[in-house]
Amino acid sequence: MLGLSTTALDREFEAWIEKVKNLGFEFIEFVSEWPHYLTHENYRHFAEVIESSGLKLSIHAPFSDVNIGAFNERIRRASLEVLRETLEVAAQMNATVVTIHPGHCSPLSMKHRDRYLEIHRESLRRIAHWGEELGIRIGVENMPRFPILDAQSCDRLAELVEGIDIGVTFDVGHLNTTTANFDRFLELLGDRVVHIHLHDNLGERDEHLPLGDGVVPWEKLLPKLPKVTKALEVADIKSAGKSLKFLKSLH
Repeated sequence: MLGLSTTALDREFEAWIEKVKNLGFEFIEFVSEWPHYLTHENYRHFAEVIESSGLKLSIHAPFSDVNIGAFNERIRRASLEVLRETLEVAAQMNATVVTIHPGHCSPLSMKHRDRYLEIHRESLRRIAHWGEELGIRIGVENMPRFPILDAQSCDRLAELVEGIDIGVTFDVGHLNTTTANFDRFLELLGDRVVHIHLHDNLGERDEHLPLGDGVVPWEKLLPKLPKVTKALEVADIKSAGKSLKFLKSLH
């Protein structure tokens, strides 16, 4: 099942949905970020539009100001509250999966790595419990190359989720900026993958280019990917159309 990611939670949403449907996508992925967060107060309108369109839904939880690995308990508690609300809304909207980011590093976490790992994993255990309670699949996403981000490799992501009943969102573009070792990722975490993000780049930074405009080895990689929902994370409808054309050229 192929979908398209969006932050377009505004007055143009219905028109955007129609364009997505006409392109042949089967679901959309809401990126719940500023200035358009999905909340208990606003989700009903979007749920009605999606239901009438016949499209499925996945949700990307807020991440910019969220840190589930924060040493400051009040910040960590607030981050978890945001994610809890996202999961509750996802359940109300019958979302297929929710993607979350792992925690990110600070000077404290770099200095006290063992304690940071304990805090981080305790947050993930709590989130996994909520997912089970609400009947929502959750994928922890691997991160791109950037100094403060955690889980940039499959080995680190595996360390974070070991022994916790939680899935993984495999972001192909992100991994291309770090190890680019796709086979290793699938070998280590393939059984945990519940969702996949597709986008391209030149291997240095997280560019979210249309598929085929970067150096990801799509022809070799695509047949190896698990049979789960896959969302294009590209800049706009034009890039989505270009990516679809590229995918068709590989068959």
